[in-house]
Amino acid sequence: MSYCSAIETMQPESRRELHKKYHDNHYGFPIHDDNELFGRLIMEINQAGLSWETILKKEEGFRKAYDNFDIQKVANYNEEERERLLNDPGIIRNKLKVNAAIENAKTIIELQKEFGSFEKWLEHHHPKDLHDWMKLFKKTFKFTGGEIVNEFLMSIGFLKGAHSENCAVNKKILKFDPMWRKG
Repeated sequence: MSYCSAIETMQPESRRELHKKYHDNHYGFPIHDDNELFGRLIMEINQAGLSWETILKKEEGFRKAYDNFDIQKVANYNEEERERLLNDPGIIRNKLKVNAAIENAKTIIELQKEFGSFEKWLEHHHPKDLHDWMKLFKKTFKFTGGEIVNEFLMSIGFLKGAHSENCAVNKKILKFDPMWRKG
């Protein structure tokens, strides 16, 4: 079942609206801001082992806790900041996931130095199939397994599959010329 059709069957209305907002306005749309790309990666990493609904409910908590996903600030977090995050009920308090966010911010800064931006690094490696993306992410980032990589890349328009072909949002996204169409 696609995310598109899953939303239609959700109960109650509040759950459906939460997912619909993400589906209709964010999922599969290209992101050109490195901080927002980093934020999406943080959210996908934190979803591992949990429901996407849990992450959507905590999105504002993640934004607040991680300085609005400011890569530079997160890369400079010290031990005190790690402890603050591990005690923040507004996010997922998992040491591996918190450490991954900080270490991945440092990695993205290095990629920005080499490629100009995180987005340009992604574009430099496009097109790849999922298997090759998974190998690249595993080599480059912390806590990025296959499902995380797949969902991250679909959610930012780099891989097909975010929406069914007959979904109205899919037609809207096609106007943005997603990366997967170029491959």
